[in-house]
Amino acid sequence: MIFFEVILPVFMIFAIGFIGQKTIGFDVKALSKMAMYLLSPVLVFRTFYVNEFSSDHFYIIIYCCLLCFSLIIFTYFIAWVRKYSKSETCGLILSSSFMNNGNYGTPVALLLFGTVGFEYAIVLMVIQSLLMATVGVYYAAKGSPANDGIRSALMSVVKMPIMYGAVTGLFFQWLSVPVSRPIMQAVHLVADATIPVIMVILGMQLAKITIRTTAKEKLLYALSIKLIVSPFIAFLFTLVLPVDPMIKQLMIIMAAMPAAANTTMYALEFNTEPEFVSSATLVSTLLTLFTLPLMFWLVL
Repeated sequence: MIFFEVILPVFMIFAIGFIGQKTIGFDVKALSKMAMYLLSPVLVFRTFYVNEFSSDHFYIIIYCCLLCFSLIIFTYFIAWVRKYSKSETCGLILSSSFMNNGNYGTPVALLLFGTVGFEYAIVLMVIQSLLMATVGVYYAAKGSPANDGIRSALMSVVKMPIMYGAVTGLFFQWLSVPVSRPIMQAVHLVADATIPVIMVILGMQLAKITIRTTAKEKLLYALSIKLIVSPFIAFLFTLVLPVDPMIKQLMIIMAAMPAAANTTMYALEFNTEPEFVSSATLVSTLLTLFTLPLMFWLVL
């Protein structure tokens, strides 16, 4: 039943973007930038302005960082055992250490937990976006011929509009800055449109990915880390984090999300195993049709 109530509606929206891209064709990069630079900051601003920052948010930040670096360390171990090159190692990290909490995770959280879970999922999305814009860009650049990870990562952080939305929302809340009703109505209109738009864009991105000669063994490692190891590590963290049971469930489910679409863009930009990272994104997204219902059954 939960498949039809949660997973199927999400994939139906993905399908709209997928079919539209295959039949009409859109400038996906431009649309993605539009969602990232114009829509997402407004949604994040509303989240941080309306919801008071609590200890739960602090623990979510700690959790996201611990999970990300735990997965990177685990991936380094696999790469060391298999004697992968620097580029192969960085490609494996991009495809296994960052989850799609934005296009995929937030609508799932909304359908599963309602508006309360959705608000916490937005915070997870912001932290995940920051990690991808720093740690993710670093490894994408490290695996490229230019190898300019630190400078590229720092520049990417400066250009991250989501962070400005979060900071502005927090300052407005802490200083009790009033926002007039007409302005807040405009904020609600844009914020409410953000999630459906980025879901359609993910469908378009998936339509542009093709699985070519991908190393099957390496792909299996990436999928196993992303869909099995990641939620298991998240479960271990939830045993010690003093947060609400609903947030613990959300943490585990978000950790079971497929590879993030943004890492595909980073891999393409820096030429760090782009075909492999793209294949891992596509296959992991399709596999969640089966893995997420199982995760819901285990967690909820």
